[in-house]
Parts: sequence; structure tokens; C-alpha cells
Amino acid sequence: MEQSAKEVVLTFIKALNDEDFEKAGACLDVSMEFDGVMGKRNGAESYMSDMKKMKFKYDILQAFENENEACILYNIDMSGKATIFTCGWYHVVDGKIRKLKVVFDPRPLLEGSNSN
Repeated sequence: MEQSAKEVVLTFIKALNDEDFEKAGACLDVSMEFDGVMGKRNGAESYMSDMKKMKFKYDILQAFENENEACILYNIDMSGKATIFTCGWYHVVDGKIRKLKVVFDPRPLLEGSNSN
């Protein structure tokens, strides 16, 4: 039985939290597209390369689903630099995450980089 979009996304996030990058990568379509506040990535390999370096930790606050899309509200611990409230909009096709759009206020990250 195929997982729902929300189940795929929650499996992906749990794998990232556990630093099981192989399992996380298996949740992504090879041609997945990431669109975020600080940049874009094309392809699962490029995206997972970043995730392995950053090792973010996700505290899920709420998860919504509508057919093949899931919206997750979470606090993300960005490698100890800041914990930021974020919204992730995931599009799932054939049990794999095809698109991810992330929205958050980047000021805590930018302010931290200006203080050096």
C-alpha cells in the first residue's frame, strides 16, 4: 500500500533528524526541486549533499495534507545558529517528494552572519 503524501514527508523528516541520509534520500524523486528563502537546488543529490552538511533538526508542530501535497509547520534548529519557525510545502508524486518550497524569516541567520 502506497504511503500518503504526509506519511512520505514525515518519514523523510524523521530520517533527517536521525541523520539517516540514505533513507531520507530514498524519499526524494531524483529530479526533485527545492525552492527556499536562501536559494534553490535542482536534483535530490544536490539537495541531500546540503542536508548532510547542515544536519538540521526538525521539531514538527503541525502537518496538513491535501491529496498529493503536504504542508508542515516546524521549528528548525539550523545547526545551532538559530531555531527558526518554518513552513515547508511538499509535492509528492508516486511516493517520492518531487518539489519542496520552504518559507521562513531569514533575519536571525543574517543577523548572526553580520556580527562576525
